[in-house]
Amino acid sequence: MLSLVWTIPLWPLLGFLLNGFFGRRWGKNTAGVIGCATVLISFLVSAGAFSALLSLPERRFITAPFDWISVGNFHVPFSFMLDPLSAVMILVVSGVGFLIHVYSVGYMGHDPDQPRYFSFLNLFVFFMLTLVLADNFLVMYIGWEGVGLCSYLLIGFWFRRPSAAAAGMKAFVVNRIGDLGFSLAIFLIFWNFGTVTFSEVFERAPAVAAASGGLLTAIGLLLFMGATGKSAQIPLYVWLPDAMEGPTPVSALIHAATMVTAGVYMVARCSVLFSLAPVTLLVVAIIGGATAIFAASMALVQNDIKKVLAYSTISQLGYMFLALGVGAFAAGIFHLMTHAFFKALLFLGAGSVIHAMSNEQDLRKMGGLKHAMPVTYWTFLIAALAIAGVPPLAGFVSKDEILWQSFSSPIGSWLLWLVATITALLTAFYMFRLVFLAFHGEKRYSGDVHPHESPASMARPLMVLGVLSVIGGWIGWPKILGGGSWFEHFLAPVFEHAEKILPAREASHSLGLEYGLMAVSIAVGLLGIGWAYKWYVKSPESPEKVRVRFTGIYNLLLNKYWVDEIYDAVIVRPLIGASRFVYRRFDLAVVDGAANGIARLAQSLAAVGVSTATGRFRLGAVTFAIGCVVALGWVVYMFMRVSG
Repeated sequence: MLSLVWTIPLWPLLGFLLNGFFGRRWGKNTAGVIGCATVLISFLVSAGAFSALLSLPERRFITAPFDWISVGNFHVPFSFMLDPLSAVMILVVSGVGFLIHVYSVGYMGHDPDQPRYFSFLNLFVFFMLTLVLADNFLVMYIGWEGVGLCSYLLIGFWFRRPSAAAAGMKAFVVNRIGDLGFSLAIFLIFWNFGTVTFSEVFERAPAVAAASGGLLTAIGLLLFMGATGKSAQIPLYVWLPDAMEGPTPVSALIHAATMVTAGVYMVARCSVLFSLAPVTLLVVAIIGGATAIFAASMALVQNDIKKVLAYSTISQLGYMFLALGVGAFAAGIFHLMTHAFFKALLFLGAGSVIHAMSNEQDLRKMGGLKHAMPVTYWTFLIAALAIAGVPPLAGFVSKDEILWQSFSSPIGSWLLWLVATITALLTAFYMFRLVFLAFHGEKRYSGDVHPHESPASMARPLMVLGVLSVIGGWIGWPKILGGGSWFEHFLAPVFEHAEKILPAREASHSLGLEYGLMAVSIAVGLLGIGWAYKWYVKSPESPEKVRVRFTGIYNLLLNKYWVDEIYDAVIVRPLIGASRFVYRRFDLAVVDGAANGIARLAQSLAAVGVSTATGRFRLGAVTFAIGCVVALGWVVYMFMRVSG
């Protein structure tokens, strides 16, 4: 099965081509069938490759379908690498991606542009699989830019809506800023390492660090700049909330299996480079922690059901970067995996609600949906409990590992742990605020809305993701609770070199301390749920009283700290003004002026020529001959001058 690794991205690419070129010629449901089937085949091949990888002693397999670039001594094959890290990623991308495709069959059933939708969705999966299987930075860059393109196409899928077109453009432009850093990092790597292949770069990194530690710091910061764009971290997070303009399954795919996980994966893949530059790890940890609590605070008061989940994703990605920043690379990837399960379920559950509510997304116009949508409610509740960190669900295991590592790691600190713990409290609160507003309490929707359960094509993926949200974290069950931390051991070969570079961890910690911090983790999750229950079920008048009392803080959070407005005033408008100034003073005056001046000169010369034309052949022939003699004489003169 390892010999078929190179075909894993090709199946979704085939789906893109078939639906893109022939989708409109086929029946209504054919596009969905092709889209789902190609991703399913990719998942089955991924599962077979994962199984085969377990039998390899070195847990690493490289295949190069063809040579890509060969210039002098510089060779870049179009090669793929399967190791524990990429194996986890291809299973998440193809597995969760397949469930989202199946869900889309029902959700997009009445959309006339189904072929275009499924072709773009397949292309998204193709580029993400290319990214995570890449064996070098240039192949990764193809996938990196490809997922950015697909996010633009799918966020703006309903491009006739001005808001959707603007959201797609915003995502594209913001990601270009981050991608500039990523591309500069690749240039620096090539210039100083002489290669872009991961294994060769990481092998030579210690020598480069010894010669110039500042160089690796620059490379690490530029790489992380790219990650802040793709994975929506401060200061480049602003595109992700607006990305909710796309179809809800697209939001699930972006937030759970593709795009936003790319930055986390890239930093984990480059763990050796980051470990050799401690400053970059500190920056990653600080930005991750700050983003986690910053985004969680905005999610507290959002009324759009998808916007709540969008800020939740930004916050949870901050958790992942916090783990990476304290050197807990396996913990960050573990949370990436479990988050894919429950965040995909939350978005698809929200899509089910929106579908049932005739496209209504305002939580203030919902309520009492529990009995009308039992499958959606119970699966959504499981996902909410998972993200709140309630044991024994998947989110508890991965979140608790990050909290423990942020406290106990030599790079971590009690302050990072405190930020992560407060974020966990806010997460539990805003998620159950959403649950209680949407599914409990009195009905607040109009009489012409008749909520109903979603069709089987939408409900079944919810059930599968519900099961994964419960048991998906058990493979990383901690040792102090009788587990074997199998997931961490599985990823150990990928991060062993980085672990040797990082400060040595203490051989053992007090079990009492670890149990105590775990108890605090569970307690803050339950406290957040209880807090939401008191405000939105027992005393529904409480939120309004708090809003009136703390109007300034409420408006600050509701308006997202006015960051978009600040960016617009400080960056966007000055750039537009400068562009217009350059356009008027340089483009029009210099560039266009020179071009128009040359054109007018040619026109004037032509007019002179026209005025001397007599129409007599003999006169014209004599004039032409004289011109030839003069030109030939000038050429002979210049030749003799150069020779002599």
